[in-house]
Amino acid sequence: MRGRFAPSPTGRMHLGNLFSALLSWLSARSQGGEWVLRIEDVDPDRSRREYALLLMDDLQCLGLEWDGEPVYQSERGHLYQHYFDQLNALGLTYPCYCTRADLLATQAPHESDGRVVYPGTCRHRPPQPGKPAAMRLIVPDRDISFTDGHFGPQCVNLARQVGDYIIRRKDGAWAYQLAVVVDDALMGITEVVRGRDLLLSTPQQIYLAQLLGFPTPVYIHFPLLCRPAESSASPIRLSKRDRSLDMAYLRQHHTAPEIIGQLAHLAGLLPKPEPVSPQSLLPLFSWQRVPTTDIEISRNHST
Repeated sequence: MRGRFAPSPTGRMHLGNLFSALLSWLSARSQGGEWVLRIEDVDPDRSRREYALLLMDDLQCLGLEWDGEPVYQSERGHLYQHYFDQLNALGLTYPCYCTRADLLATQAPHESDGRVVYPGTCRHRPPQPGKPAAMRLIVPDRDISFTDGHFGPQCVNLARQVGDYIIRRKDGAWAYQLAVVVDDALMGITEVVRGRDLLLSTPQQIYLAQLLGFPTPVYIHFPLLCRPAESSASPIRLSKRDRSLDMAYLRQHHTAPEIIGQLAHLAGLLPKPEPVSPQSLLPLFSWQRVPTTDIEISRNHST
């Protein structure tokens, strides 16, 4: 089997990114598989090559070695164009001129988490030459079902819960959904491990892979690391704003085995944090031991 870790180089990694890397690495290595590194740097305004080098240094420092050379999405635009052209030739794409403000101002249906379901506003509008447009993929009114390797059976109706989604942005950059589907297929990825916030991306990617004739990898999602909210609100997922939990801080105050031990404890693999190597966790690893609810990190986890 072949798994992958695919971060976006938009800043230093934080504990949440490291949690993803460790679980992905353990899942692949525990099956005797390969673990490859893909740098998802298709966003030219946010991605920086120096951050990619920093995250590679962080992974190596923690003992999370990958197989082969890193793959950079910024160097693969010709591949995304090829498969976009296939979809376009099938009549499955159309230009969308809507802004986010337009969508929020309409009576577009919303999911319970506040996410806007695209109502198909531009699907039947004539093209407007010279006006910047994103490109959307037409989705059918049917269910996409799959069994997640950790959260079990899932079923999403693309038309009602997602809507036609963007595969190329208005600024010309390739959208996540298209790039990741093409790369996973061409790189031979058979297992995708990522946070549960991307669960809704999976049926979109399964549908797109089916259109392009690609095999469907195994998808495994895990709970997010969160910090306590300041009020009675729900815990907040970790972000780059949590400076005491990013790798610059962590490497100044903790050894690599200490960081790995803390992550293993959060994943349910150790009863308490203790210094360990990734290799020593392989006999202990099982998805059955990883929680299915989000994991709240107290302040003492970062000191």
